[in-house]
Parts: sequence; C-alpha cells; structure tokens
Amino acid sequence: MNKPSSATALQYVLGVDVGGTKVAAGVVAFPTGEVIRKRVIATLPKRGASEILKDVAILAADLAEEALGFGIKIGSVGIAVAELVDAQGGITSSQTIPWCGLPIAQAFSHLGPVAVESDVRAGALAEALFGAGRPFSLFAYVTVGTGISYCLVQDQVPFAGARGNALICASAALTVTCPNCRAVVNEVLEEIASGPALVIRYNERLHGGNATRAEDVLARAASGDPVAAELVGQGGRALGNTVAFLVNVLDPEAIVVGGGLGLARGLYWSAFEKATREHIWSDADRELMILRATLGLDSCLIGAAAVAWKRTGGSSLL
Repeated sequence: MNKPSSATALQYVLGVDVGGTKVAAGVVAFPTGEVIRKRVIATLPKRGASEILKDVAILAADLAEEALGFGIKIGSVGIAVAELVDAQGGITSSQTIPWCGLPIAQAFSHLGPVAVESDVRAGALAEALFGAGRPFSLFAYVTVGTGISYCLVQDQVPFAGARGNALICASAALTVTCPNCRAVVNEVLEEIASGPALVIRYNERLHGGNATRAEDVLARAASGDPVAAELVGQGGRALGNTVAFLVNVLDPEAIVVGGGLGLARGLYWSAFEKATREHIWSDADRELMILRATLGLDSCLIGAAAVAWKRTGGSSLL
C-alpha cells in the first residue's frame, strides 16, 4: 500500500460494497477518490445475515489495520448495501442481503463514524463526483448486475425519495393481459435482464445447460450460440424499454450505466442502447448521452466511502 504524493492533504475512508455476489472493500483517499488498497471476498448470501456481517466486519478491520501499518489512519467507514436504505441508514428490505432491521453500523463503529447507504445511490454519488456523471447537473445512474436499480442525481446529490426507496425500477411486475388468449402475464425486468436471469433462462432453454455466470452466456452469444444470442438480446431490449421509461419520466441530461452486466460490451449493450432510443418519446431526448460508468466496478466502493466522507465534513473540500 503506497500513499499518494499529496498524502498530507488527504483524508482516508474505508468503503465497503456489499453486493449479492461479492463484497469489495477499499481504502479511498479524498478529495481525489483514489482507491489505495482493495480486497474482494464472496458474499455467499445463503449463509444468513450473521455470517455475512461477520465476514464483512473482519474484512473491514483487516484493511484498517493494514492501512495503519503504512501510516494511514481511517477517518470513517461507508457501507453500501444492495437493499433499500432509509434516511437514517436503516436497511428496510431483505431481497439479497438479509440485514433488514439489524444495527449494521455498530459492527463497524470501532473503526470510526459509520454511514450506511444503498449501493445504487453510493455508485451514483461516485460517478457524480469522480466519474462519467461529473459533467452533468442532472443524470440518471442505472446499475445492472445481480439486480437492476437506478438513481436520479441533481447537482451531485442522489435523490433518495421520501423513504429512501426511489431506486426501484426492475423488481415489480408489469402485468399485461394478452388481447388474443386473455392470459395474464406478469413480466419482471430482473427476471429477464439481470445477470442471474440470463444464466437461469439459458440453462432452462437447454434443459440443463452448464452456464454458471452471466459472462458465460455473453461469451456464447458472441461466439454464435443462437440461444444465448436470443436471450442476451431480449435482456438488453427489456432493459432499454425500462431505461427509456426513466428518460421519459425524469428527462435527464444523460444516462450513466454501471454494474457488472451494465458495463458489458457486445450484443447486450447494443440491444439495450438501441431499445432505449426507440422507446424514448421525445425527439429532443432521443439522442441523449448513454455512458458506461468510468469508475467501473469500483463505483459503489468509492461511493460508499464518499457518503461517509461527505457526512463527516469532507464535502467542503470539493
């Protein structure tokens, strides 16, 4: 671990991104947003709340101790979670990480002041401060990975809504009745366009296919597998339909896309971008910029740290 040359002017924050697949933790320097040191472990969410929390707390403590050995003292801790989080930092859902109602901040309080935030708002803040959203006063951040979520950002402030729930765009069903057979279809975007959805649908179509990750399906689509190509294209188009709806409702200057699958190139992205533009109603909006998150998979980690940094007075350094 090496300090940046301007270390005397920097503050150091521990950022932790707790996702459905992995937990990434890092020491982040501010006001630069540079990740000085990073570690990643598997989440394995089926183990239960206490086991996940124990592993994350150990990971955070180990990184803080390692940093101290290099003369870097952690000033605060930011935790980003792939769940709904209210204004008080309370986790109010248990879709992926079963921490609803638990005093999460207490597990890290010995390391410094703790801030808990939803992962999508953390990622949106990072892109606003240091990434692709920086040039824009108003943009929408969309993250696509294990789940799919969004956040509107205005003047570098992620919009949380009245209860912290202004991030749901892919978990509720769109109920449609077929005009021909009258069958009722409940389409859920995350069951079509998310990483796990691509794997499940591909394996089901092949009656026991051996794909284990979304990357497997994307690679097979790129190599000419017709089933993979069909499903990847469907996923990208479904995502584009929903993102276009966000554009029609929110009228942002740009869309910034992050998350493991959101950053993927090839058929998924091309189908997504084409469908987004086709479903935008206003001609004035149709050519808006659609950008990949420039901080990549570190967006939520940096954003978690940035939330803690800002809440302890760091925003005055911007």
